[in-house]
Amino acid sequence: MGSYIDIRIRPDAEMRENVLLNKVYTKLHKAFFDLQSLDIGVSFPETKVMLGTLIRVHSSQARLEELMALSWLGGLSGYCVCSDIKMVPEHALHRRVSRWRPNMSQSHLRRLIKRGSISEHEMKAYKAKMFAEQMTTLPYLELESASNGKHHRRYIQMTNTQDNSLVGDFDYFGLSKTATIPWF
Repeated sequence: MGSYIDIRIRPDAEMRENVLLNKVYTKLHKAFFDLQSLDIGVSFPETKVMLGTLIRVHSSQARLEELMALSWLGGLSGYCVCSDIKMVPEHALHRRVSRWRPNMSQSHLRRLIKRGSISEHEMKAYKAKMFAEQMTTLPYLELESASNGKHHRRYIQMTNTQDNSLVGDFDYFGLSKTATIPWF
């Protein structure tokens, strides 16, 4: 995780910020999958209410060179500015960037109904609790599945910063429940 690339998205009248971020992130996910990467992480250094217009991709210099050699942005390259590969500042803090999932879901409710393990009254209470839980303030990406075309939200959760780094694997979205990325 000694190197990084900044990808700055440039929304315009045709392509709003959130739509463009979702499209760029989807292409980035496909590139991670093509590389079978478990060693590339992402962060969103400008996150406030929304994720912002900057995606920072972290890994080794060699791995980032592999990624950029794929020309993965395709037609979206006109909407983005990619930096050169840079070295992480020496005294950077670290933070875990991971996916947050609600504990309760519509699919889980369907399974409970199918098994017959929930009554009509319990079903209403479950739905109320499920919708209350999903009212999170975490920023998210709205992604479309390549396999079935359905849209889903991927909520992004960030831990507090810490001095030491933690090693671990990243998923094909560049997120990890165990590993940290440099934060600066």
